[in-house]
Amino acid sequence: MIAVIDYGAGNLRSISRALETVGADVVVTSDPDVVRSADAVVLPGVGHAGHSIQTLTELGMPDAIHDVVDQGKPFLGICVGMQVMFEEQEEGDTKGFGLLPGKVRSIQGPVKVPHIGWNKARVARTSPLGNDGDEDFYYFVHSFVAEPDDPNDVVATTDYGEEFASVVVRANVWGTQFHPEKSGTAGLRLIRAFVEQVDQSAKHVPSESQT
Repeated sequence: MIAVIDYGAGNLRSISRALETVGADVVVTSDPDVVRSADAVVLPGVGHAGHSIQTLTELGMPDAIHDVVDQGKPFLGICVGMQVMFEEQEEGDTKGFGLLPGKVRSIQGPVKVPHIGWNKARVARTSPLGNDGDEDFYYFVHSFVAEPDDPNDVVATTDYGEEFASVVVRANVWGTQFHPEKSGTAGLRLIRAFVEQVDQSAKHVPSESQT
């Protein structure tokens, strides 16, 4: 079962439908205990990082999210959901959840902000997203980008005034700056890869009845 966190941000219906399309059992929830009991968690996001962090904190989600990640369960952050995984947040001048080391800052370069529409992501290292050098188009809506401290966390990059990390992966923690649920076949392929990791992980993580 994959828990999609409902904190009033993101198109929950679209991401739920995309997960179900590739065979996942999905529950949309704002209950931290349901999040803890899930096999994997998806944190969608649209809007302001500072407000998102505040709302998630009021719901009691930060501890639940850390518990899920510490247990080795797959976690996927989408757009703002990816940004709040990092530490320093320029938007809202606040702290993120620190699942990955790094900061989030505004897009730089002589380009229109926000970055809206289809753009290419290029695989930076062979991963579930594809082989090094593979490219595909995804749908973006954002004004800020993540700067991971560890370049090995960057799985794909995109150019928009500058090169930025559009997909990050470290062990069980995944993040996409674009919206895979709005990215057609390529987006579904990424979601399927995530669900496949969920299936593999569920076979190795003991259930609560076994602990």
